[in-house]
Amino acid sequence: MSSPVSLTWTAQPGMPGFLFAGLEWRASPGTAGRVAGALRRLGHITFETVEGPSPGCDAERYSYTPDLGLHRAAIAANGDVVVGEAALRALLERGEARETLARGLHRLLGTAWDDVLEPLRRGAHGAPVTWLRRTG
Repeated sequence: MSSPVSLTWTAQPGMPGFLFAGLEWRASPGTAGRVAGALRRLGHITFETVEGPSPGCDAERYSYTPDLGLHRAAIAANGDVVVGEAALRALLERGEARETLARGLHRLLGTAWDDVLEPLRRGAHGAPVTWLRRTG
């Protein structure tokens, strides 16, 4: 988190007038969350950070839009969002109507974030990516 990074910015085809930069890194588990926290403080930006699985840790994705805020999701090997048992039980225990249950499930899955970010994900394919390797 203290290493300076120089990103290559390119036009974001999924959102004309906006720019995209990609960064991949190798670091200790939990780095994606720290990166997401730092990016969120930058202001009016939209981003996604993804961390692959490591021994004892699930893969995870942090999605952020200024309007929706930050969403964290565990990610399965096939890319699906994994919702934990405790979160599902808490939702069911509220005993709310079907519509409210559906909204709760969509919130847990991050559907609103995916709706905003999916066109940007498609627009980023083939864009330059900066590699950052942990040293020392």
